[in-house]
Amino acid sequence: MAYDFSKLKTQITETEEWLVRELGGVRTGRATPTLLDAIKPEAYGSRTALKDIASIATEDARTIRVVPWDKELMKPIEKAITEADLGVGVSTDEQGLRVSFPQLTSERREQLSKIAGDKTEQAKVTLRAHRTDAIKALDATEKDGGMGEDEVKRLKAEVQKMIDAANESLGAVLKRKEDEISQ
Repeated sequence: MAYDFSKLKTQITETEEWLVRELGGVRTGRATPTLLDAIKPEAYGSRTALKDIASIATEDARTIRVVPWDKELMKPIEKAITEADLGVGVSTDEQGLRVSFPQLTSERREQLSKIAGDKTEQAKVTLRAHRTDAIKALDATEKDGGMGEDEVKRLKAEVQKMIDAANESLGAVLKRKEDEISQ
């Protein structure tokens, strides 16, 4: 009987995508619109994602331009960006807001690398939990008589190979982010 690894593969993919999104929110020396994805200003009586109420574009390497579709939202957007404590400067003009990213200090680069490492470790812990779930499912199948001991052993080794490959992938994502932070 063949074991269906689709659930585990989906979980691994979701974990990798989560890490990429989380690391996208870690600020580097370059201004990228993804840094503002977590910003949710008060708009029309509820918290709304910034990208749903304004256009966000990169002006240059250290500046992002935010142009709200409703000019009444400029103050709430400015307040939300300031409260997010991203370490950025916010200025307004008649068109919208300009978010300026200062040059990173070496101390701040170390902090950002540590944050990226912590997020990667969270993703690895999640992978280990998925591995444990898959192994428990295999053990249960063996116990119910659905598979022989040798088959379960082989499938457990296959699960471990998949987790090892995913850990390598997470390490590569972290390495790219650390390289980006150090520039």
